[in-house]
Amino acid sequence: MTQLFERSLELRQLLVPKHRKPTVVVLVATFVSVTWKYYGSATFYLETLSPSVGIGGDAQLNAALYVFFSAFVLLGLVPLIVIRLVFREPLSAYGLQWGDARFSMKAVAVIAPLMILLGYVSASKPDFLAQYPVNPAAGQSAVDFLQHALFYLFFYLGWEFCFRGFVQFGLRDSLGDWNAILVQTALSCVLHIGKPAGEIYGAIFGALLWGILAFRSRSLMSPVLTHWLLGLSLDFFIVISSSVNALR
Repeated sequence: MTQLFERSLELRQLLVPKHRKPTVVVLVATFVSVTWKYYGSATFYLETLSPSVGIGGDAQLNAALYVFFSAFVLLGLVPLIVIRLVFREPLSAYGLQWGDARFSMKAVAVIAPLMILLGYVSASKPDFLAQYPVNPAAGQSAVDFLQHALFYLFFYLGWEFCFRGFVQFGLRDSLGDWNAILVQTALSCVLHIGKPAGEIYGAIFGALLWGILAFRSRSLMSPVLTHWLLGLSLDFFIVISSSVNALR
């Protein structure tokens, strides 16, 4: 029994054919998640990079852009490179395709009102107001908000590709559909530590929902759009409320 236990813990067991892919998926996802959490934050940008890296003189705006695009690169592009160069698999196998587009659009139509409602309710809570919008310049004008919406999309593209794409689709063959969904749920929720409690608990249900949608539609389209809409709705209602209060 002792020998069997020790043999099961040999490092080469991680790289046998049946374990190689899930090993790479979990290790890469963990590495890029931790790296983004520590070095992709607005705090890191403002304390370390702000004096030398930025566009124009608005440090807060640059910090927000840094958060969005660092998520796109670390959570999106790095796993994409692993899929193409290490696994040598098509990106369509990880949800980068239209899939069942009709189902996706129906899902978006049904879920969108819920996302908007959640954004509206959360926009009145002090703990959310203390952290959002990530881009303070979003409320300066309608044009600024539209630009914010576009830049924010890059964040959600990276986020959804990492967790609902790379992790979830990458683990389904070895763990099964439900376990793959549960693993990406756990990993994505850990990155919410430090956010409002309501957001962390909501992220559990959101990850389950978006995971189911991704598998059912064979696409990341509906998770990206509805997740993006949730974040954008929150920012919109916060911006509108701030503008109304400023006029009083």
